[in-house]
Amino acid sequence: MAPSAVRQRRSEASDPSPSQPYTKLDKPQQSEEKDGKGLGWLFPFLALGFLRYMSATSNIIHDCDEVFNYWEPLHFLLYKTGFQTWEYSSQYALRSYLYLLFHEIVGRPASWLFSEDKVRVFYAVRFFLGLLSVLTDTVLVVALSIKYGKRLATYALAMLCLTSGCFFASTSFLPSSFSMYAISLASGLFLLDKPASAISVAVIGVILGWPFSILAFLPVTVYSLSRKFKVAFIAATITSVVLLALSIVTDFYSYGKWTSSVLNLLIYNVAGGGESHLYGIEGPLYYLRNGFNNFNFCFVLALLFLGIFPIAKKKYAPDLLIVISPIYIWLGFMSLQPHKEERFLYPIYPLICVAASAVIESFPDLFRSKYDTYQRSIIVTVAKVMRPVALSLILYASHARTFSLIHGYSAPLEVYKILEHHDAENNSVLCVGSEWHRFPSSFFIPDYVGQVRWIDDGFRGLLPFPFNSTLGGTAAAPPYFNNKNMASSEQFLLDVDACTFLVELQLNRPYLTRGSDLSTWEPIAALPYLDRELSPALYRSFFIPYLWQEKNVFGTYKLFKRVTA
Repeated sequence: MAPSAVRQRRSEASDPSPSQPYTKLDKPQQSEEKDGKGLGWLFPFLALGFLRYMSATSNIIHDCDEVFNYWEPLHFLLYKTGFQTWEYSSQYALRSYLYLLFHEIVGRPASWLFSEDKVRVFYAVRFFLGLLSVLTDTVLVVALSIKYGKRLATYALAMLCLTSGCFFASTSFLPSSFSMYAISLASGLFLLDKPASAISVAVIGVILGWPFSILAFLPVTVYSLSRKFKVAFIAATITSVVLLALSIVTDFYSYGKWTSSVLNLLIYNVAGGGESHLYGIEGPLYYLRNGFNNFNFCFVLALLFLGIFPIAKKKYAPDLLIVISPIYIWLGFMSLQPHKEERFLYPIYPLICVAASAVIESFPDLFRSKYDTYQRSIIVTVAKVMRPVALSLILYASHARTFSLIHGYSAPLEVYKILEHHDAENNSVLCVGSEWHRFPSSFFIPDYVGQVRWIDDGFRGLLPFPFNSTLGGTAAAPPYFNNKNMASSEQFLLDVDACTFLVELQLNRPYLTRGSDLSTWEPIAALPYLDRELSPALYRSFFIPYLWQEKNVFGTYKLFKRVTA
C-alpha cells in the first residue's frame, strides 16, 4: 500500500500537543483514580478517628486560658459553679457565649447521662472536639487525593494523624482549634470546587471561632469569590448575618445587655490598643522554634514549599498555593505581635502538613530534566527513596515529642482525678498556690469540695474568681476585675489553716514548700513531673530511648491532705 494511502490515526483529546513534551502530568490517571474517589472516605475517617480518640483520652492541657476561658465557663453553664476571668465580666464582654453554647450541645446531655461523674463529661466534650477534627480533616485528605493523587494525600493523612501539633491541638477546647477545623474544611471544599460552601465555613471559623483567624481564611475567601462571586457572596452574607445575630442575642442573654463579644474583642485588640504585652512577650523567632518542636522537619519542609513551587508549578498552581499561602501570611503577622502563644498557630497546623506533603511528593521532580520527565537516573531513584525516609523521620520525631509531653507533664490531670476516689468531709477547701495555672478545671473537683481557693505564693497578676451568682452570674461586672492584669486584694485565701487539701509541685530548689511540713500535711498522691528548667532542651522536648529518663530531671506533683489531730 502506498504511504499516502495509509489512514492516519485520529488524534485523541488526551494526546499531548506535538509542540510540548509529554510529561507525567499528561499521563492518564490510574484506574483507581479515574472515578475521582482517590483514597475514599472510610480509611482516612478511621485512621483519624483512632488517633483523635487517643488524643482525647491522653492529651494534657497546654494552656491555662483553655481552662479559665472555656472549660470553667462551660462548667458554670452546666453546674452553676466555676471560675470567671475578667474577659467574661459584662463590663468588658470579650468572650463569646455562642461558642460555649455550641459545646454545651454535648456537655448538657453528658451531664445528664453521667450524673455526678463530671470527669466523664469533660472527656465527652473532648470526644466531640476530636470528632469535629476527624470530619474536617477527612474532607481535606479526600480532596487532596482527588485533586493531586493518593501519594500526596497519604503523606498528609499520616502527618495529620501523628504530628505532635495536630495530635494535641485537635482536642483542645480553644477557638483557635475551632478555626483550625474550619481551615481544614474550607480548604478541602475549595479543592473540591465548592466555593460557596468553602466561604461559608470560613465565616463560621471567624465568627463562631476566632475573629483574628480571618487573615488565615483570606486567600481561600478571595479566590472563592473570584470563581463564583454571586453564589459565594450570597452564601457568605447569609452565614455572616445569621451567626452575628445569634452571637448578639446570645451575648444579650448572657451579659444582660446588648453587646457583641466579637466586636468588643476586635475593638480591644485593634482599635482599643489591647495591652497583650501585660501577659508576656517573646522574640521574633518564637514561632519558628515552636513550629519545629511541634512539627520537627515537617515544619522545615512546609516553609520550603515556596522554594520548590517554581519546579512544581504545573502541578500545584494555583489551587494548592492558595490553600497553603496562609502559612506565610499567618506566620508573618503573628511573629510581629509582641505577645505570642503556641495556640495562636493552631489555625494553620493542617496546612503545615499539606505543604510538607507536597514538598516530599515533589522530591523526584527536583532532579528531573524538563525535557525528559521520565528519566531513570540514579539521583531521581534516590529522591524517590527519600520520600518514605523523610516521612518516617518526621513521624518518628513526632512520636518522640508526643511521648515526652504526655509522660512528662500529665501529672496535674492524673493527680486531680484522685480526688474523686478520696473520702473527705463536705465543704472541704482545696488550696492551690503557684500551681494555679495548671488547674485542670472544676470538672475534676468532686462535689464534697466546697471551694477551690488560691493562696499567695508570690504571683502578682490578676487571678480568676468564682462566678458570683449574687452579682448576676454571667451578667455580673464584679469590681475586683480589671483589664490591666493587676492583682486584686481579694483573690487569695488569707487563712491557710482553712485548707483541707493542698496541691503543690515539689522541685529540687533551695527553698521549702508548704507540703514539706509533714506535721501539717500528709501526701495522698504523688506523680513525677518533668522539671523544664533543669532538663536539657533536647531530652525534654523529644523522647530518646534510654536517655529520656536518665538525662531529664523530675519533680513531684503532689496532692496533700491536712493532718487532723
